[in-house]
Amino acid sequence: MPGRGKNRVEHTDFLGERPVGRHVRGQPMLEINAVERRFAGSSGVQGVSLTVWPGEVTCLLGPSGCGKSTTLRMIAGIERVDAGQISIAGQVVADARTDVPPEKRPVGMVFQDLALFPHMTIAQNVGFGLPRSGRGAAQIGHLLERVGLPGHADKYPHQLSGGEQQRIALIRALATQPRVMLLDEPFSSLDQRLRVEMRELALDLLREAGAAVVLVTHDPDEAMMMADRIAIMREGRILQEGAPLDLYHRPVDLAVAGFLSELNVFSGRVLQGHVGTPIGDLPVPGVVEGTRVHAAFRPEHLAARRGTRSSGQAHVLRVLNLGRENVIELKLPGHASYLRCSAPGHSDLMPGEHVEIGFDPDKALIFPH
Repeated sequence: MPGRGKNRVEHTDFLGERPVGRHVRGQPMLEINAVERRFAGSSGVQGVSLTVWPGEVTCLLGPSGCGKSTTLRMIAGIERVDAGQISIAGQVVADARTDVPPEKRPVGMVFQDLALFPHMTIAQNVGFGLPRSGRGAAQIGHLLERVGLPGHADKYPHQLSGGEQQRIALIRALATQPRVMLLDEPFSSLDQRLRVEMRELALDLLREAGAAVVLVTHDPDEAMMMADRIAIMREGRILQEGAPLDLYHRPVDLAVAGFLSELNVFSGRVLQGHVGTPIGDLPVPGVVEGTRVHAAFRPEHLAARRGTRSSGQAHVLRVLNLGRENVIELKLPGHASYLRCSAPGHSDLMPGEHVEIGFDPDKALIFPH
């Protein structure tokens, strides 16, 4: 094993032969610098830059077609880089002059369709890509035990459930001890319960392995739960990158804010340091007088309180009691779209009732119109 100087990252051998070490920030494991990929005259990815450290999970979040999967494929070497540079553990693997083939890159990848070999047993699938010395029954058995599937070595993929196949795909990718792990919407085909279970298992395994992880998803809940950092993409560019809660509470614009949750949006013009909305005036210090702005609230930052016909600002359209929380849809007179507010627990409000809307001005997200 290499020396353990302060710039080294000690991480587990996945077969458990070395203890899990503490991740030390020395050298980034993955560096992407201003990469571009062009298709038939259009730009699929434009100037994307990212740094991912060992043991860190970075999520690329955005709508379909925004360049997330293309970025992942460039890291893996499946797509070539038209401009910019990609380095893994300090070694350039892709730039204008270099294109290390996929099989030579220390990268593991799990696709949305899993890509298990249907004609191979589970043991053969897991052992694929391992050196011959690592394909013994004991080593494969250890890996299967790690994902809770002992005794499945001689089965074939079609004999496993979707969740079990997902575990095999993940353990197969990690078995080669890659320095970078790429996950392309790997949980999207699973039902909600299995999705939560697989996220938790995947996080445990990925942290243990110590690889730098890049996860592609269009699910903001998945990104918030799994990522140390999130990069929100649109039209081939990164709009904002940072820690999940930073993006949630301090988005750079309305588009970024809307990627992470539903929004209740009002528009108005700044007058005497305030913007008027149907639910009340909001202070907007530092904004030039007369500027048109959007004022947005996330559903959990609005509260519906029972009122009277004279005092109520809105009336209840419907109440969704979900057990862990309630979601109340409201209609404001003169406001085209309905509002949504949410809170933990149960609500006894009924459709048709008049309500007052409470809010904390500090929770408002203010953006130029």
